[in-house]
Amino acid sequence: MARYLTVLGTQSHAGKSIFVTALCRIFRRMGYKVAPFKAQNMSNNSWITADGSEIGIAQALQAFAAGAEPRAEMNPVLLKPKGNMTSQVVVLGKPLGDRMVGQYYESIDSMMAIALNALEKLSQDYDVIVIEGAGGAAEINLYDRDIANIPLARAIRSPVLLIGDIERGGVFASLYGTIALLPLGDRGLVKGMIINKFCGDPSLLGSGVAELERLTGVPVLGIVPYSGLRIPSEDSVSIDDKRPAGMLDLDIAIVRFPLISNFTDFETLERIARVRYVPLDGGLGRPDIVILPGSKNTVSDLKELKSSPLAAEICALAGEGFPVIGICGGYQMLGRQVVDGGIEGGIAETIEGLSLLPVTTVFDCYEKCTRQCTKIVTGAGPLLAGIRGSIVTGYEIHMGQTKTDSPAFGDDGCVSDSGTIIGTYLHGIFENQCFTDAVLAYACDRKGIPYIRPKAVRDPYDELADIVSASVDLDAIIGLIEGQEKL
Repeated sequence: MARYLTVLGTQSHAGKSIFVTALCRIFRRMGYKVAPFKAQNMSNNSWITADGSEIGIAQALQAFAAGAEPRAEMNPVLLKPKGNMTSQVVVLGKPLGDRMVGQYYESIDSMMAIALNALEKLSQDYDVIVIEGAGGAAEINLYDRDIANIPLARAIRSPVLLIGDIERGGVFASLYGTIALLPLGDRGLVKGMIINKFCGDPSLLGSGVAELERLTGVPVLGIVPYSGLRIPSEDSVSIDDKRPAGMLDLDIAIVRFPLISNFTDFETLERIARVRYVPLDGGLGRPDIVILPGSKNTVSDLKELKSSPLAAEICALAGEGFPVIGICGGYQMLGRQVVDGGIEGGIAETIEGLSLLPVTTVFDCYEKCTRQCTKIVTGAGPLLAGIRGSIVTGYEIHMGQTKTDSPAFGDDGCVSDSGTIIGTYLHGIFENQCFTDAVLAYACDRKGIPYIRPKAVRDPYDELADIVSASVDLDAIIGLIEGQEKL
């Protein structure tokens, strides 16, 4: 049976996911059989496991870092926000239904039981389970309904590391305040604090660290520097923190829908070219490539898009031969119509799409397609002709059915007559080197610049593990694991 270590944050976006990812790789390199776990995740970035279960993408990436196969028990409850205080509730990888906030909290005891059962199943197969909390650890208004933070750690007797983000300022207050707000009986679970995203000389924090330790009685076990490593992001909060990094002189504009999902599809491109996430009230300009990403609610985001200036700009650029690519919800929007039987928007209606692809999408039942896929490139035109017959892989997460007579990849997607507009349900399509090369090479040729394939980079999980290992008291953290009785 496994030993546990729980990583909680003083707030959302403190760096819990990345720190857990690092620990998963560190423990794996030390010979432990490791798995990640997050009882409840709220994110529209998700991953499909080998058996078709849907989990938060952060837990899938943590599993990869741990050398483990992602599975539904690693994220037993996933909430996918749809707007209007409603989320799709995914339990053990399968959609349970759409729930208002109040409806979900009415079932919180059963959700905790599901989470504990999933954790017990994982504990039978792994030596160490690194648990990630959600949001802030001391959300006192939600404490009696919290299944991901201190109540979970208390139930399984797990030591806790509390992580605070110094980049946003106030890290000492947030660490001290979080511990002070915990019930007295739970404060002893916090065995160490981590200061994250620090830029500068750690010795400058010396007096502050000493006083924080005196006030809380909890040691600071590490000061982790800010790193520009490209680890895929967990949720849309991360979009605002993105920094241009690609060296290729291409401008790629990605439409930032209000309910954007799985924007991690494009983080490969961020390492290569200049990528912009353009809000609906922004301007596209004249980018070399336009991408319409996934959406948690195609109907809502399509309506928003059609009422914005971006719809006309996208159509105009497509008419000039600029590559336009839609993935999942973005693919559905590129079609002629979206026919909703009340599944997406709550009422039966038909919404006109951008009419850039000859397809219609129908939502007629509450059924989600979740599967990993291997396809053959079958599309023609200047983007796909050169890689026709190649194998591509990805995964589907969508509701609605779209029929096409001009598929791009086997039976999936669609290609316009011009060959420069492509829609597909395949998330992760840009992880296929052949497809990425084809799209970028075409855009470069159109712009009159050479396309140079980027060099392979070192495994970012090893780089991350090296940075964290050098920044924390690893012996003390290992002691928290080894000091537990086996459960």
